[in-house]
Amino acid sequence: MTDHYFENDFIKLHYYRFGSGEQHMLCFHGFGMHGKQFISLEQELGSKYTFWGFDLFFHKGTKLKDESLATVKSGLRKEQLVNLIKSFCDAQCIDRFSVLGYSMGSHYATAVVEGLPGQIDEYIVAAPSSIEPGALIRFFGTNKLGNRMLEKLSFSEKAMLNLIKLVRKLRFIDDAGRDIIYKEIGTPKLRFALYASFTYLRFLETDEQRFLAAVEQHNIRTIFIFGKRDKMYLPKIGDVFLKKLARAEVVILDADHEMIKPEFVAALSRLLV
Repeated sequence: MTDHYFENDFIKLHYYRFGSGEQHMLCFHGFGMHGKQFISLEQELGSKYTFWGFDLFFHKGTKLKDESLATVKSGLRKEQLVNLIKSFCDAQCIDRFSVLGYSMGSHYATAVVEGLPGQIDEYIVAAPSSIEPGALIRFFGTNKLGNRMLEKLSFSEKAMLNLIKLVRKLRFIDDAGRDIIYKEIGTPKLRFALYASFTYLRFLETDEQRFLAAVEQHNIRTIFIFGKRDKMYLPKIGDVFLKKLARAEVVILDADHEMIKPEFVAALSRLLV
C-alpha cells in the first residue's frame, strides 16, 4: 500500500493505493474512518482490483483549500464531487471503475454513479445510509434549527457527550455508532469535523429517479450489504427502494454497524472473484 495526494485549487485529497489488479475500485469510508478502511480486501481481491481509498472531507489527510465556517455552511454540491472524481480518474488514466462506499461513504458512491454512470461497472454499498439517512442525519444536517444546535454543541465537549448519550437512549444510533462518534469528539478540531461532516455533505442525498435510471441504462451491477444487528441502518430500510432495482444483490451479515471485518471481506470476495 502506498499513499499519495491529488491536488487542485479546490482540495488537497489524500488517498491510498493498494492491490494490483487491472480493474479499479474507488473506496469511500465511513464517518471517523480513513482511506485505509478497506485494506483488508487486498489479500482476497488485490489481484483483480487496484483500490483507491480516499480520506474523505474533514478526515485525516484530506484538506479543503478553504475550510472556513462559511465554506462548510455553503455545502458541497454533487457536481463538485463528481468533477473532482472525474479529474482524479483522468489524472490516473482510469477509464472505468467500480465504487465501494460504507455508511457515510455510500453518499459519495451514489453521487458518483448519478454523475458518471457511463464509467461505472459495479456499485457496492454497506450500511447504505444513502437509501435512508434517518431522522438524526436530516435534523442536524438539513434542518436549520437542528444544524444551529449542532454548531453550538460542537464548541462544548460536555454538551456533545450529553447529546450522544441522548440519541443512543432514543435508539437513533447503536453502540457501535456511539463508540465511533465518541472517538471523534475529544478535541475542538474533531468536534468541528463532526459538525462539518453533517453540514457540508447535506446536498449528497440520493436522487432516486436519477440513480435508478443510471443503473438501468448502463447495466451497473449493484450490491447492498447490511448488518442484521445494525440499529442505524437495518435491512428493512431497503424494502421499498430495492424492489425498484431489477437485479439488486443483497447481502445480510451477522453484524452491527461496525461491519468492515473478516465476514464482510469473505462475503464480498465470494461475489466478486
